[in-house]
Amino acid sequence: MRSTQIRIASYNIRKARGLDQKRNPERTLDVINRLDADIVLLQEADKRLGVRKPALPREMIASETDFSVLDLAKNGVSLGWHGNAVLVRGGIGLRGVQHIDLPGTEPRGAVLVDLDVGNGLCVIATHLGLMRRDRRAQLETLSGATSQTENTVIAGDFNEWSNTKGLEPLKDRFTTYAPGRSFHARRPLAALDRFALSHGLELRDGGVEEGDIAKMASDHLPIWSDILVPAELSTC
Repeated sequence: MRSTQIRIASYNIRKARGLDQKRNPERTLDVINRLDADIVLLQEADKRLGVRKPALPREMIASETDFSVLDLAKNGVSLGWHGNAVLVRGGIGLRGVQHIDLPGTEPRGAVLVDLDVGNGLCVIATHLGLMRRDRRAQLETLSGATSQTENTVIAGDFNEWSNTKGLEPLKDRFTTYAPGRSFHARRPLAALDRFALSHGLELRDGGVEEGDIAKMASDHLPIWSDILVPAELSTC
C-alpha cells in the first residue's frame, strides 16, 4: 500500500519578538526555512491589539520562503485566526477550513484544515489555554470536532507541563507525542509543544530545532515530525 511522508512543524513565534526583545520577522522566517517542513503551524502569528496585524508580513513570506499562507483569517488582515496560521509548500492544496471556538476563561480558538496530502489529511492548529481545566475542555472540543475523521493531526502549543496529566481527552483516538523540550528557548525545561496523531498515522521521526538563531528568535523552540499518511481516502 502506497503512503505519503510529510514533515509537519509547529512553532510559537511570539509575534516575531525574540529574546533580545526585538521584532525581527526575517529572523523568524530564517528559523522556519531551516525546518525543511512541508506544513508549518504557527502560534502567536498575529499581533493582539487593534486589527491583529500579521507579525510576519505576507510579502516577506512570499519573497523569503517557498511557503504559501492558507486563507484562515476572518478579518481580511491577519495571517490566521486566534493567532493560529498555517503555511504550506507548493503542491499542497486546501480542500476546506473549519474554525473551532474553544471553551475557557480566555479567548482561544483552533483551525482545522483539510489538506490534499495523500488521499486526505486533516490538520488542526491550536494554542491551548494556561489552565489545565481549560485545556482539558479544549481537547474535549477538538476530539469531538474530529470524531468522524481519520488521518488527523492536532499540533501546536499545548501549554501542558506534565507528561502524564492533562491530555486524557485524546487518549482513545490519538497518540500524543512531544519531540523534545521546547520551552524556554534559552534553557529548555518543558515539552509544551506537541503533536497528537490519530491512530493509523505513523510517526517516522521528530525533533526540536535547537540552532543558535532558534534559541534567540522566540521563547519557544520549533518542533517537527515526519509522518506517514496512509493512502486510503479520508475527509475532514
